[in-house]
Amino acid sequence: MVNKQPDISGAEWQIMRIVWTLGEVISKQIIEIMKKKADWSDSTIKTLIARLTKKEFLERNRDTGTYLYTATVSELDTMDQQATVIFKNFCAHKVGKVLENVLENVEISKSDIQQIQNALTDRMVSAPEEVECDCLPEGCHEK
Repeated sequence: MVNKQPDISGAEWQIMRIVWTLGEVISKQIIEIMKKKADWSDSTIKTLIARLTKKEFLERNRDTGTYLYTATVSELDTMDQQATVIFKNFCAHKVGKVLENVLENVEISKSDIQQIQNALTDRMVSAPEEVECDCLPEGCHEK
């Protein structure tokens, strides 16, 4: 799968989630599913599919007279890239607090929590006492 920058809208994410879940899908299936999830017209959904195809997040193949869509990008890779882009825009001093808030406010399983704890334990070995400010050339005043 291709490694693309996740330059997609929230609406496009919804389409991608359907394709990632189903693997291969025709536009009619996407439209039926999205109509259950959101009050979108057929043309809006088709426009989103066309945009994702143009951006090369989706690949379109003709199969028995209909187009079959598949993802050209990995779901997890795209999610990781999106999170990295978001966190790179944050003040380095506040990233830890934001991560803490995310962990408090999203539903995750016990096995996910265990994996996160293991990753934090491993990271603790090489983590600096304090991260350097990246807001201003002379540093920021918040810690």
